[in-house]
Amino acid sequence: MYLVGTGRGDITAFVKGVGMLGYGVHYNTMEAIETPLTARAFVFADSKSGRKFCYVNCELAFITIAIKKGVLKTLERKHPEFGYDEDNMLLTAQHTHSGPGGYSYYGLYNLSVPGFVMEVYKKIVDGIAEAVIAAEKNLKPATLSWSTGVFEPDKEVAFQRSIDAYNRNPEVKEKVPFEKRHLAIDREMTLLKITSETGEELGSINWFGVHTTSLPNTNHRVCYDNKGYAAAYMEEQFRKQHNNDYLAVFAQGTAGDVTPRMVYNPVYPYQRGQWEGKFPNDIESAKYNGKLQFEKAKEIAASENQNTVRGEIDYELLFVNFSDVTCNPKFANGNENAQTGPATMGVAFFTGTTIDGPGMHPIAGAALAGIARFIKFWEKLKARFGSEEYRKLIERKYRTQGKKDIMVESNARRVLGTKHINRIPVPAWVDPAIATFKYFYQKAGDLKKPWTPKILPLQLVIVGDLAFAAFPFEITTIAGKRLRASLEETLAARGVKRVILSPYANGYSGYITTYEEYQAQIYEGGHTVFGEWSLAALQTKFDILAQQLLKPKEERKIPHDAIPPDFTEEELNHFPFYKRAWYIRQELIRARRMERRGIPLDPI
Repeated sequence: MYLVGTGRGDITAFVKGVGMLGYGVHYNTMEAIETPLTARAFVFADSKSGRKFCYVNCELAFITIAIKKGVLKTLERKHPEFGYDEDNMLLTAQHTHSGPGGYSYYGLYNLSVPGFVMEVYKKIVDGIAEAVIAAEKNLKPATLSWSTGVFEPDKEVAFQRSIDAYNRNPEVKEKVPFEKRHLAIDREMTLLKITSETGEELGSINWFGVHTTSLPNTNHRVCYDNKGYAAAYMEEQFRKQHNNDYLAVFAQGTAGDVTPRMVYNPVYPYQRGQWEGKFPNDIESAKYNGKLQFEKAKEIAASENQNTVRGEIDYELLFVNFSDVTCNPKFANGNENAQTGPATMGVAFFTGTTIDGPGMHPIAGAALAGIARFIKFWEKLKARFGSEEYRKLIERKYRTQGKKDIMVESNARRVLGTKHINRIPVPAWVDPAIATFKYFYQKAGDLKKPWTPKILPLQLVIVGDLAFAAFPFEITTIAGKRLRASLEETLAARGVKRVILSPYANGYSGYITTYEEYQAQIYEGGHTVFGEWSLAALQTKFDILAQQLLKPKEERKIPHDAIPPDFTEEELNHFPFYKRAWYIRQELIRARRMERRGIPLDPI
């Protein structure tokens, strides 16, 4: 028997004019509220051993290291008796692209906001803490059970958005044609059901992978999108049955290459994205998709084919320096020299996805790809005549990043090969992305912290025969299958029958694709920041963590690579929110004109 508590908190961090997080474009700002945003918390405690962990799902784009640190500090200050730390607190997001930005310590994920916004950060931290406190206060005996269900082929719930990359995988024996892309995803939903001693249903958590992008990048209304509507439908059903406290979480699965959009509409401008959901009205499309997810979750929860969960609760967390992982050859096609490198973003990342949300114009993207290839040629040539240290640095960068046309080196704080971003020969007016980077350099060019994290957490939580594998990435369909298979193979010795992948957890740093998908260098590969062997690195480090969980607690040695750095208030204030990002280009033009005239610049 377990003790389970449920709670919710409001995280509608609305600040008018602040950028949303997900699409990364300057015009995607918050101007109104369509739906509230909620953090839903479950506390699971083993009534015998007293061990517990807390699972929280938030209606946000992703969790950041800053948010988890803030939540733990808040709980320690208000309720030290709860005993939460990095290991037994699992924070996840359902990945709506219509929520607030500005709550990461790392500059790149605040570029389109622009900047760290304390008001947003505090609202999210306080709302999550509120949910956890509420869950702690209503612990009651409960049973856990899990089951699965598969979406029928005719259910228009999810579609493969990068079919060419998907078809490169050896697991795909016959190439999937574009018109059957709905079959090139994982159509299975897993649901965990929580029931009280008296038979009352307390809540459920389900995992299914589909991007929460039914609303486009031209949206200006805060909204929880399709997964939020699904949760609202589920909770409303139980409210009609006079169960007002029922908690429904619609969590993400292998959503990295999966879209809810299905209809091509050339009437829409390219920058908005010329694909839409079931209906021309985006809100109706989000509701339609949410309804499909709700109906499948309801069906699974009502199924008699339930697997009762029995056994102890256990957990561990490992901090990994993903910029320097030597991969186990068994996860790297037998390659003895497979390694990761410092984080970089390819031009393919900045051009976006043609279905969910384009980025810079293809002409600008092609020009920048040409510049990136010239820089690669020039740096390799210079390395021949440079120091041994420089030669090794350049060799490692291009070996680990493979076919990627590198635009941004976020750990090294470089754009198109230079730290002096103001000197990039591409004018700011060519594309807002260039303008934004130049503005960023003007405000925070002297900061020594990386623009994206390289020290990131991996977490394993075991509850009986279930295991939750939490990681701070978006993972594609086949990459997720490989990761789950390798973890289930290792954890079988512990009695684990099912590993549930929990992405967007405890932090964030881009995508994980397979090695084969990476070679296509489209959006997902361009945002697989640690290079072509990133999946092998993730499997390698998770395997190390899983091996430790096979040992008694007192015999474990968790080999942390490092601990994420702290940011000072001064560092956060280097790039604060002053005005909407679409002013950036005008400000840069103004600054250039004033510099020519010798006029001192006013603060922006």
